[in-house]
Amino acid sequence: MDITDLTPLERRIWQALPRGVAIDVRRDEREDPTTIRGAERTVRAEVIRALLLSGSSASGEAPALRVAGARIIGVLDLQHAEIRPPIRLASCHFQHCLELHGMQTLQLDLSGSYLPALAATSLRVDGALRLTNCRITGGVRLSNAEISSGIFLDGAHLGSGDGWALRLDHASVGADVWAPRLVAQGGIRLGKARVEGALDLEDAQVKNANGDALDAARLTVGTVLNAGGLTAEGRVRLTGAKVAGWISFIEARLSNPGSVALGISSCEATQLTLRDAQPVSGDVTMHYASFKVIEAEPQVWPATVRLEGLTYETLTPRLPAVDRLALLQRDSGGFVPHSYEQLAASYRRVGDDADARTVQLAKQRRHRATLPWYARLWGYLQDATVGYGFRPTRAGGWLLALLLLGSVAFGMHHPPPVEHGKGPGFNAPIYTLDLLLPIVDFGQRSAFTPTGLFQWVSYLLITVGWVVGWVLATTVAAGITRTLSRQ
Repeated sequence: MDITDLTPLERRIWQALPRGVAIDVRRDEREDPTTIRGAERTVRAEVIRALLLSGSSASGEAPALRVAGARIIGVLDLQHAEIRPPIRLASCHFQHCLELHGMQTLQLDLSGSYLPALAATSLRVDGALRLTNCRITGGVRLSNAEISSGIFLDGAHLGSGDGWALRLDHASVGADVWAPRLVAQGGIRLGKARVEGALDLEDAQVKNANGDALDAARLTVGTVLNAGGLTAEGRVRLTGAKVAGWISFIEARLSNPGSVALGISSCEATQLTLRDAQPVSGDVTMHYASFKVIEAEPQVWPATVRLEGLTYETLTPRLPAVDRLALLQRDSGGFVPHSYEQLAASYRRVGDDADARTVQLAKQRRHRATLPWYARLWGYLQDATVGYGFRPTRAGGWLLALLLLGSVAFGMHHPPPVEHGKGPGFNAPIYTLDLLLPIVDFGQRSAFTPTGLFQWVSYLLITVGWVVGWVLATTVAAGITRTLSRQ
């Protein structure tokens, strides 16, 4: 390209690039790039392309393209090009989509610029990709990209060209993906991406109603996934994701009514936190996910969840078991024994055996509802007498009540002796115990024979004592068996 064919601004850029000199034609740093007008600020895309492909450099200088506040007309097509100078086109207005498929460069900085779209699948940047405060109406496509020093999307506004505002699927990022305050009118796709550092979506707003707000299936994150304050309209999907640290939805607002709002099935992380989050509007699926800690208040969870196979060690904040059991009732899979065992185990780990027994009792009651009527009758009997073995003091309460009943009844009306003048003297409490505890013989039961109504009272005491004793024995044996099988 002949330098005589260049406009004054293009000539300045042509002369500045070999020496890495910055050209700034902005009126001020807060200028809106969509308002850029005038031939004096216009640069042809073909000129920039020719400059970058020329590879020119001044002796002893580091070439770089550094332009701010320009209006770039035409299509800047650098597909599959290998660009040696770093590129910084900040606060610029691009007339057409930026075509960077397969391009390789040291650094790409488009901070503060306006673009109709950024098409950069298989892009390779050995440094950082900066899109801070960009407005990109047609979305960003970075599928299969390799970015060594991180992606910066903080404060960016992205529109949607194909349903996705940002596509980073199958991408590899050697540091952080930094996107706090990102606004996306369309979904974010991170499926099978690998982020060596952190993924930060704090206070981001993502809207893709009836679709995926965030599709991060099988995402790998080296440190943390921070979605604190995230507002998501559409499904948030972390199925199969692996996060070395914690996943944070602190103060988040997740909404996808009538469908799944949060899907984290088969996800693995050290901690999942929804502290101070708004109640999830939509279903939550967590089956076969694995966390060391889950932090969430009971009111965060929606009416429908799926928990089968979910494993964790601790739930925070520490709450009584009755406050946690309601969630297990909402499982779309119905009665899931594993969910009760996990909850009971979490209480046992912190030494709260009483709440662990409460969960085990709730499990037996929930299981009872799935049985045929005749089996339910036996369950009701076990529950009423000894709480399935988790409330053994109930048996003592029943026996004490019957002991008092018998003592009063037989104290008011002594049964006649079997043989007059022989045997021990009558003692109403001991006689009642003899009836209630058939395996114990105090000599009272065989020495006296009640008659009439009191004979039926004795039959009642014998029957109830036998039933309570048998139920207690069987439930305790079952409890010992469950304990041994868990160990």
